[in-house]
Amino acid sequence: MPLPTFHTDRLTLRPRTLQDFDACLAMDRDPEVVRFVVGPWSDLQAHKRFLHSRIEARFGEGLGYWSIFAKRDPERFLGWVLLIPYDAVGPEFEIGWRLNRAAWGQGYATEAARPVLIHALRTLALPEIVADIHPENRASIHVASKLRMTHRGDGIDDGVPYSRYAITRDEFQRESDGGTNRL
Repeated sequence: MPLPTFHTDRLTLRPRTLQDFDACLAMDRDPEVVRFVVGPWSDLQAHKRFLHSRIEARFGEGLGYWSIFAKRDPERFLGWVLLIPYDAVGPEFEIGWRLNRAAWGQGYATEAARPVLIHALRTLALPEIVADIHPENRASIHVASKLRMTHRGDGIDDGVPYSRYAITRDEFQRESDGGTNRL
């Protein structure tokens, strides 16, 4: 199954390709954008290798990265959303988002992540979707909450704290069946 393209009221999400490489690299070069994310951001060559490998990777049927564009300015790269095996290896499945600083505070992250999460739980019927978020990243925690993900605990990975947010297919289905699905 190739990755679908999603359209929301304001956004188009299409599978990320190498044509998005420069925009992704530029976004990640902003220290505020990657402030809460561990990665090879300070080593340009390692960063390029990491980004290239993530763009070229095949994560499984219906899984991968989507680039986000505003419908009113379809050439303007806003960021990306991912749905991949946790830390690219699994066995859990994670959702994540990263946006250019100019796109912050406009509801784009939630609007972009929502169809990807629905795709994960409804179309792919994955049992659970997780998001590990730095506990000081209030904006991403707010997005996870708006996606009906709930806090499941805290941990430390490679010396970096995280808070786990998750939603199961059963939780999503109960909300859908009860008519209260606010995803």
